[in-house]
Amino acid sequence: MERDINNRKVVLGLSGGVDSAVAAVLLKEAGADVQALHMTNWEDDDGYCTAAADLQDARNTCEQLDIPLHHVNFAKQYRDRVFAYFLSEYRSGRTPNPDVLCNREIKFGVFRDYAKRLGGELLATGHYARTAIINGETALLKASDKNKDQSYFLHAVSAEALAETVFPLGELVKDEVRQIARDHGLAVHDKKDSTGICFIGERPFQEFLSTYLPANPGPIRTPDGREIGRHNGLMYYTLGQRQGLGIGGRDDASDAPWYVVDKHTQDNALIVDQGDTTLLLSDGLLAIEPSWINAAPASLDDGYRCMGKVRYRQSDQACNVRTAEAGALQVEFDEPQRAVAPGQFVVFYEGERCLGGAVIDELIRVAASRQDKASAAI
Repeated sequence: MERDINNRKVVLGLSGGVDSAVAAVLLKEAGADVQALHMTNWEDDDGYCTAAADLQDARNTCEQLDIPLHHVNFAKQYRDRVFAYFLSEYRSGRTPNPDVLCNREIKFGVFRDYAKRLGGELLATGHYARTAIINGETALLKASDKNKDQSYFLHAVSAEALAETVFPLGELVKDEVRQIARDHGLAVHDKKDSTGICFIGERPFQEFLSTYLPANPGPIRTPDGREIGRHNGLMYYTLGQRQGLGIGGRDDASDAPWYVVDKHTQDNALIVDQGDTTLLLSDGLLAIEPSWINAAPASLDDGYRCMGKVRYRQSDQACNVRTAEAGALQVEFDEPQRAVAPGQFVVFYEGERCLGGAVIDELIRVAASRQDKASAAI
């Protein structure tokens, strides 16, 4: 455990999954006065979202561990603060990541406030992450299990909130977590990890989005302007996408796979290219709405060397970050990056420490002088 929590009142976000259940076990073993709080963020009962089943699993876990359970509904706040943003970004042709906003606005926002009203001194969650005090500041660190590390999704949480948060799983790997659950006879020990976003569930993504955003068909074009098909709406596609394009097996093209390489919102055109295309590679990007956990690096005006990642599962990439116009950031990578998607987040690291991140707004495509290097990187 990353701090002494003996006899301290800790309110645990209990999702109904194995991670938060084991977090409850570890908190109790560390001597904390634990209360569980389960939140509902989505209310549509359409058979896809597992909210009802998750609540029942949370109840069962609390009964097994003799922990009081509170239940709160944040569906309105979620729709106003997260889902509205999600739709707005897709409407503009971008690819958002609502998990980042959910952490900042809901789990470490209104959820944290509610936990305090319950008398909680500290908040705990089943996230795979760690905190530490570095030079007098609360720092967010990567989890020990690098395959499960969730610091990417937590980069927009304030240092103030992190200072009041415990991550019991930060030093564990997933196999250890499941073993602890088995050892304590928890019914969720073999429960499948949740994937994606609750409100979408297991349904096809296009099916879900089409109920909120009207289809807007348009041309699918090659980089030289040839129209080779039709798309149903730019919001249904993301850069680097290969599946679901419906343009394979053409007589006038090779058998190499097609990829989405650009989206032209001005004429509603989806741009695709084949094979090992350099059109998916970027030298860098411009990012807006930066969020730093502590103070921004002092050397941003001159350029700050650190590591960055443009998607959750990506390995850290060496980069240089500097201040651009209107408070934006210009990020230049040492190596070309593939399929960077506007609307996603670039997150910055210094070793194990997560510094913060920003919303990817524009791409800086690979320069002609780096074409050979870019081709080798594919």
